[in-house]
Amino acid sequence: MTFWDHLDVLRALFLRCLAITVVCATVAFCFRDEIFTVVLAPQHSDFLTYRLFAALGNPVSDFHVSLINTALAQQFIVHMQVSMAIGVIVTSPWWVFELIRFVLPALYSHERRAALPAFVAGYLMFIIGIAVSYFVLFPLTFRFLGTYQVSADIPNCITLSSYISTLCSLSLAMGLVFELPVVCWILGRLGVLHASMLRTVRRQAVVVILVAAAIITPTGDAFTLLLVSLPIWLLYEISIFLLPE
Repeated sequence: MTFWDHLDVLRALFLRCLAITVVCATVAFCFRDEIFTVVLAPQHSDFLTYRLFAALGNPVSDFHVSLINTALAQQFIVHMQVSMAIGVIVTSPWWVFELIRFVLPALYSHERRAALPAFVAGYLMFIIGIAVSYFVLFPLTFRFLGTYQVSADIPNCITLSSYISTLCSLSLAMGLVFELPVVCWILGRLGVLHASMLRTVRRQAVVVILVAAAIITPTGDAFTLLLVSLPIWLLYEISIFLLPE
């Protein structure tokens, strides 16, 4: 096949995946109440994460942070954005499957054996990153910043768009960050990266991790910065364990 033939195949692949994503997003759009019950769950003090902290002996006091809408079409736009995000997450295994089908014919047999676990691991790590964001990072960030007041005379009223954009951007960022061990494993298999190299630059890596966390932190506060930095550092240490010496 020529380059343009490959490009046509890639275009058809993209259109198929996009069509399936739109269908799933449309279905998600119809289940508004169920979806936003999950999306808005960290807003309430009975969320799973807060109840787990209470079970561990660190009870979270009851709190309520009001969400408001300040634009005429914002709620409809947010509804569409969340539905499309759900569609992408639900159909992401199909995207991975189509990508594997497109790439595998160009690989040697030993490369195929390594590529399939890498794709599967990459997808699983992305989902784990989203889960960590939803169940740990975002609830703790929202609980701290949403209830923080410089004065009791100034109540917090968080806009719906701010809530959704913070949740989505933090989830996407953590999904991508959790790909770090997979990327390091691939580079290790290619002979580009070794565990000794990461150990040598560990102190410099801490600075880089803090800078990266500051870039991907949507709120820009020190509390969220530290929360995001901790899993990145743990992923860095896991990457050292996965690499050859």
